[in-house]
Amino acid sequence: MEDRVRPFSDEQARALINLRARYEALIEAERGLAALPYNLVRKKVGQREYLYEVIDRKNNGKSLGPLTPEREQQFGEYRSEKHKWQDRRSKAKALVEETYRIARPLRLPLLAEAPGPILREIDKRRLFDGTVLIVGTNCLPAYMLEAGGTIRNVPDETADIDLAWSASERQEDERLWQALKAVDPTFTLNTEREFQARNRDAYEVELLVAPSRAATLGPRDKPRPIPLPEQEWLLLGTPVDQVVPCRDGSAARLVAPDPRWFALHKLWLGRQAKRNPLKRRKDLAQGDAVLDAVAEAMPQYPLDDAFVGSLPPELAPLFKKWRGDR
Repeated sequence: MEDRVRPFSDEQARALINLRARYEALIEAERGLAALPYNLVRKKVGQREYLYEVIDRKNNGKSLGPLTPEREQQFGEYRSEKHKWQDRRSKAKALVEETYRIARPLRLPLLAEAPGPILREIDKRRLFDGTVLIVGTNCLPAYMLEAGGTIRNVPDETADIDLAWSASERQEDERLWQALKAVDPTFTLNTEREFQARNRDAYEVELLVAPSRAATLGPRDKPRPIPLPEQEWLLLGTPVDQVVPCRDGSAARLVAPDPRWFALHKLWLGRQAKRNPLKRRKDLAQGDAVLDAVAEAMPQYPLDDAFVGSLPPELAPLFKKWRGDR
């Protein structure tokens, strides 16, 4: 029987290690710029000069007062800090793009183009640090990196993105909705399926939530997910945290559920009669593939007696069947 995981070559592994360092430098620069005012400008009104803070692309803003020596210093420090972060961003972005150019000929796992900007914005706003997980098919490149190789014969492309709300403390702001609108202001809530947002290109973002985390979503944040008991499984174990090359020429950070629980959740989904038959087939293939990869190449995620003993009644028979079929 052919191994499920084809290990990365030394050259592939080196490219992925470099990519993470370069991506982290890029996101640090993005965060540095985001912490600054959108822009500061001098503005002459009559015979006096004022310092203005511009807050958006439409040049809306407010006066910070007459241009005193103190405000002149503030303006200079702002320009210097902004230039520093812009320079760092430009250099890091070029290095990330350089890695992407070698990712294709090296046949590295690639994330689809559309989710890249969304995931980078989510990361820039630190939502991957305990607030949001990526779930569904887009997790697969992260699991490949975690396994140290390509997972063979697994469906890994999708035309949407699924996110899971995972915050343990209540959030008051529209944190996710602001991130989506920052990427594409055409995102609107699907009023018939309020757990889903869609942009003008019909690209969909769905938000899922476990009942134990539903109350932590801000009251005005969007989308508005329906609590699903099976989402509790995806909160268990240790999440995977990887940076993968993206088909838009950049990279994206993926924080995904523990691959053992992801795989068993997929095997469970694939047996739900109410689910789309085409999706059920994909679910089963992904569940088998990821569990195989865990068994072969992820010793950091043991399939031992302790793990088996933690399985709920819905999942224990699925794991037993998978193990028996190997």
